[in-house]
Amino acid sequence: MTRLLALALSLGLALPATAEPFRLIVSDLETPLVPNSVMDLALANGYFDRAGVEVELVRVQQTPMAMAALQAGEGEMANVSTDALLQMVARGTDDLRAVMSPNKALPYLIASRPDITEPAQLEGRSFGIGRLGSLDHSLSTKVLTTKGVDTEKLSLVPLGQPAVRAQALLAGQIDATTMSVGVWTAMPDRDSVNILIGMDDYFAAAPVTTKVNIVTTKVLETRRPEVEAVIEALVLAARDFQTPATWVERMALARPDVARADLETLAEAYRQSWSVNGGLDRAELEGTVEWMYGTEDFQGLRPVSLTEWTDFGPLEAVLNKIGPAEG
Repeated sequence: MTRLLALALSLGLALPATAEPFRLIVSDLETPLVPNSVMDLALANGYFDRAGVEVELVRVQQTPMAMAALQAGEGEMANVSTDALLQMVARGTDDLRAVMSPNKALPYLIASRPDITEPAQLEGRSFGIGRLGSLDHSLSTKVLTTKGVDTEKLSLVPLGQPAVRAQALLAGQIDATTMSVGVWTAMPDRDSVNILIGMDDYFAAAPVTTKVNIVTTKVLETRRPEVEAVIEALVLAARDFQTPATWVERMALARPDVARADLETLAEAYRQSWSVNGGLDRAELEGTVEWMYGTEDFQGLRPVSLTEWTDFGPLEAVLNKIGPAEG
């Protein structure tokens, strides 16, 4: 029961329509092994209750279904990919707004054969990608270019999913590839390969916000206090989970199928990845738009302005209330 609902009952007031649960649409069918886990863990550990909002998770598969569910009124907020949101706005959708990002960056790293110790050594070598134009391909090209690599000299090998690319690297079929830190952690013989560009360096070279939480303009008009309460809960949870031991303890309960040692490895990797101030940075978002419009998926689409797809107001209100994160 939320504080608002309890107060209404104690005063004998009629329950407003907003006493219904605030439905948060997520595209993970179980608690994910990334900072996006903050949404599941915030619910399981009472953060939403303490913020005064009753939240219900609606689970779907992938961003298109999350978008469809939000627009069909099956939820009030959805966690979606930024590129999908931008494409919809560019094609005429005008009622969707990003209000925060609980996990703004994909936790990517570049791994290589152990004899490759500098990015420049990749020139003339084989590099595994999902497919030509895929997100991992486009992002990694940006990262490697920033590191001084002439990416025209890479031999690109389309291999599909990260786990397949990781296996190809272990088997010596390719010289390097991009993968998530989760795939890296799950590799059985990862001591035989090298982290060429770590997760933090990868994001620093390509500070692209890949995931955001969105709401409709109608929800902003009719349920704004709950939107702010959800943001507050997620920000406070992210600040707590920045302490590795805290995240490990919560995840050990949520995902007993994952070895504790692997959770500890991931927790250390995520130290700097939590959205402790809500995850929306104007400069990063503008850079994200600029980068995405340079990819194949955006060819021919009209440019969109930041105000067409973001609303910083709810997050700013939350940070004014609880203060920015220290450090």
